[in-house]
This record gives sequence, C-alpha cells and structure tokens, in this order.
Amino acid sequence: MVSYDAYESITVDVDDGVAAVELHRPEKHNALSTEVLLDLQRAFSELDLDRDIDAVVIAGEGDEAFSAGADIEQYAGPAEEHDPLQKDRQALFYDIYQQAREIHPVTVAKIDGYCVGGGLILAMYCDLRVATEDAQFGVPTTDIGQIPGGGATHRAVQLVGEAKAKELVFTAGLVDGREAHRIGLVNRLAEDADGLDEEVEGIVGAIQDTGRLAVKNSKKSLNRAADATDPEAARAYEAELWWEQFASEERRRLVDEFVGE
Repeated sequence: MVSYDAYESITVDVDDGVAAVELHRPEKHNALSTEVLLDLQRAFSELDLDRDIDAVVIAGEGDEAFSAGADIEQYAGPAEEHDPLQKDRQALFYDIYQQAREIHPVTVAKIDGYCVGGGLILAMYCDLRVATEDAQFGVPTTDIGQIPGGGATHRAVQLVGEAKAKELVFTAGLVDGREAHRIGLVNRLAEDADGLDEEVEGIVGAIQDTGRLAVKNSKKSLNRAADATDPEAARAYEAELWWEQFASEERRRLVDEFVGE
C-alpha cells in the first residue's frame, strides 16, 4: 500500500489499483471546509496522473456522516464581507466537484450516515454511489436561506429528474438510503456498514475484472453523452473513442481470449 502524504484533512491510500480517500473531520461530521476541498483538489489531481489506478473510493471517517456539507460558519455575515471571496470559492468548488467526475478512474462515494448539502454534491459528482439503508440524504440549503451551488441543481436533475430534485430542494427534507436508491440517486444499497464494505468491494472488483482502458474510455463517452445538447456531437465523440479502443492492445487481447485464440 502506498500513502499519499502532506494532506491536512484527508488521507489517500493506494493499494492494487484502488485509491481510498477518507475525509477526516468527524467532530464536524466531515464538513467540507475550504481546506478539505483544497486537499481533495490536490488528491484528485495526483490520482489522475496515475494511470494504474482503476477506482477511487471516497468515504467519511466514522459512521455518523459521509459529509454533512459545507462548514456553515464560513458563510456567516453580510454579503459584502464575502465579495468577491465567496464568488471565487464557489467557482473553485465547482471545479473540484467536477474533478471527481472527470478524472480517469471510476469514482465511488461510499456513504454511511449523513450525506447532505455539499457532501451530497460531492457524492453526486462521483460516478457511482453506494450507501447503507439508514444513510440520510438531503439538500437543506433553503433552511439557511440559500440555494444549492456547485452545479448541484443541474447534476441533481440529471440523476433523479426535475420533479424529485425540486422536492428535495424546496422542502429541505431528508430521505434515507432506501428512498435514495428507489429514486436513482444511489446505485447500490447495503444493510449496514459491513455490507457497505462488501458492496463497494464487489463493484470495484467487477470494474477491475474488465478491460480497464475500456472502462476509462466508456466513462469519457458516457460523461459527454450525459452533458450533450447535441446528440450527434456526442455520437461522433463516442465513435472516436470507439475506434481508439478498438485499436488498443487491450481490445485485441480480450477478444482473442473470448474466442479462444
């Protein structure tokens, strides 16, 4: 196992192509302060440089929260005291959330406890989400007189549809893991923390048992398709990646294995 050093609020350990990223602010329910997000920015950048990494699993320390969202103390006071800092921070945070979606490894949010506000935004930008049945999800920004940021409104509509996204935001309510799974916010559900470990290991194992370059190129194509305003442009990009993958040694090897040559 290799540990990445020099982080203040997270740890990053890499073992056999899997990076485990853990948020370490349990006393604050792993709230996403500026310092945490800057640590994540560096971690995502470093992990994106390592082509041998297949998956990144993000979790929060303890069983009380994946992340309870933004550190609200950093938002107190009149708006003029935050201008332009908050505008710049929001732009930076959006870029960091996007990293979770755009880096080449598959990103998996491993969720136990509260996953709300900015924590939910981070989880939504991961490729996959696995949670316990009792995990709690919500976007309670209206409770503090604010709207969701970090591109969350668009991403939520992508994942759960307009009607459900509006309900979650307008009511500032919480839904448990079962409901999150039912509406498509969560990919897989586990009964408890032990089961959560097993579910995540199962997904990661399945990813590593495929053509690993094919997974990375599929991620690029699926991201482009999800964001496309022009389906034909998305299809053209898919065709470009399809041929790139077809020309790879990985494709030739796996096809030969499949047909028994």
